[in-house]
Parts: sequence; structure tokens; C-alpha cells
Amino acid sequence: MNIQTQYNYEKTWTTTNEADLLKMIEEEIGDADPKGTLAYVKEAIKGGKTITVGSCRFKIQSKGDQ
Repeated sequence: MNIQTQYNYEKTWTTTNEADLLKMIEEEIGDADPKGTLAYVKEAIKGGKTITVGSCRFKIQSKGDQ
């Protein structure tokens, strides 16, 4: 599963690896559980939703975005 991210001040989506996803989530939520939040994000975006955590948005990479 390729996950794309976008901060609210950015105009383009970027494909992001899992280590960077965890860093981004940790920056946004602080001491809360970043691994649990990432698991939630992965589950939620499977259906095509875009999920926002703090100022960062997450979505699954669609075939047209490659």
C-alpha cells in the first residue's frame, strides 16, 4: 500500500515511506501512540477516504497518481 501525504500548506501529494509516516504522525500528535494512529490511518484510507491528522493529510495512492 502506497500512502501519499500532504500538509495543509502544500499543493501536491507526496508518496511517503512508513518510517517517515511515523515521524510525521509523531510530530503532529506528540506523545500519543503514533503506531496506533498509523494503523488507524491505513485502515481508514483503504476505502478511498482522506484522513487528516493535525495539519497533515493522508490518502492511498491511486493508479492515476503514479
